[in-house]
Amino acid sequence: MWVRSFVSVGACVVALVSLAACAGPGPGLTGNDTGGIIPSSVSRELARDMAADHCARYGKYAVATSLDRRQGGYYGFACRFDRQLRH
Repeated sequence: MWVRSFVSVGACVVALVSLAACAGPGPGLTGNDTGGIIPSSVSRELARDMAADHCARYGKYAVATSLDRRQGGYYGFACRFDRQLRH
């Protein structure tokens, strides 16, 4: 009986983790070493600071690539090695 309940709990945990992986990006910054996106509900100044902090973890500078202020839009940025490199 103990083994059967242990397997049931394990199966539930695996199912919940699998569903959580499908949830998509959360309400904050989503990105990696090449750049990322921040919801447009965040102020432009805060988004710029968040992007700079994110890229600094990789030894890079943040460069804004897009800004969509509509409902559900994103502030997009790229992480670059050289601040002067804009493309």
